[in-house]
Amino acid sequence: MTGAGPIVAATVLTAWSHPGRCRNDAAFAMLAGVAPIPASSGKTVRYRLNRSGDRQLNRALHTVVLTRLQHDDFAVGFAFGAAALGVGAEPDAGAS
Repeated sequence: MTGAGPIVAATVLTAWSHPGRCRNDAAFAMLAGVAPIPASSGKTVRYRLNRSGDRQLNRALHTVVLTRLQHDDFAVGFAFGAAALGVGAEPDAGAS
């Protein structure tokens, strides 16, 4: 897989530790600190960034994403396709 070298793979395996620790994708996302946390109020639906989790695993996943965006055309298309649909896009509070 593009972006996952031996150091990144070792970091992911070390954080995962043993089969059964993460029962599904959502549990792995919480472990890595990349799961969205609902922060809705009234009719406004928002999600905030999860600041907890394994920071080394988070950094390893970040490295994979950045590398894939630089070298993998499918990943770039997927990222920009999702951005065009507004997935993951949060309005910038400072922009006006």
